[in-house]
Amino acid sequence: MLTTKRYEYLRFDNIRIHPDVSNHRPLDIRKVAHYEEDIYRNGLLEPLVVWEKGSGDYFLVGGFHRMAAINAIRAKHPGYFDSVDTRVVAGSLDEIRALNLKLNADRLDTKITDYFDTVIYLNNVNWPKGRIAEFLDKSVPWIEEILRYAPTMDQRLRILLENGRVSWNRAKQICRLIQEAPPGREQKVLDRELKALSRNTVASKARKKPLTFRIAEKRLRTRSRNQPDSTFTVGAEDLLCLLLVLQGTRYDEEHLQRVRNTFPGLLEEQTPDDNG
Repeated sequence: MLTTKRYEYLRFDNIRIHPDVSNHRPLDIRKVAHYEEDIYRNGLLEPLVVWEKGSGDYFLVGGFHRMAAINAIRAKHPGYFDSVDTRVVAGSLDEIRALNLKLNADRLDTKITDYFDTVIYLNNVNWPKGRIAEFLDKSVPWIEEILRYAPTMDQRLRILLENGRVSWNRAKQICRLIQEAPPGREQKVLDRELKALSRNTVASKARKKPLTFRIAEKRLRTRSRNQPDSTFTVGAEDLLCLLLVLQGTRYDEEHLQRVRNTFPGLLEEQTPDDNG
């Protein structure tokens, strides 16, 4: 059972990296540099999360960018941060890997592909779908969709999904088409759909932005002036869709529809007033 054993001031050199518990994406050098400056000036305000596998045997679970930043500080300033604040946890390797993903998932830039390997792994070690969903704060259907489509997803499609060039709904649709294809035609279906995605990407780059920042600002200011008590009910996914639409090259119809539903009146045909 996963538990927090204690909070402790540990020797930094005693904290190691476990081969099966790591950051799910390469370290962001800019983020490390930001943490380096912040920790050097203000100290380590958020403790590292470490797994005590055995007595005195500690492995990092959460805080990989902060650990890299502390390493950089110590290289420039010997004697700094010889000991650091930590949250010491205990549990099985399965639970620790799940916690590792959960901590990474608290980032705003977490992508669904970050969950794939861990969800598949936990399923393979016989975690019930309900337990996986509860631990990751997700729904059971969401977990079931990952288990249905991720294990056999072509790497090219996964990269497109990871880079935000295709939505999860579109990726699932392509996976369904491949699964339903007659035996021997799966590769042809995949190639056809990837070509269609490529054509759509080229077309999206050439088309006019559906909403510019200037027009969005003007319409929101008008709404605020005319309806000062009006509100929007907005989730993180809604904000992401709005940003993709404003960016203008990586959106699809799903993103447009979500913006229409969440921000009524914001996404309309351009009017003469928009130029005023």
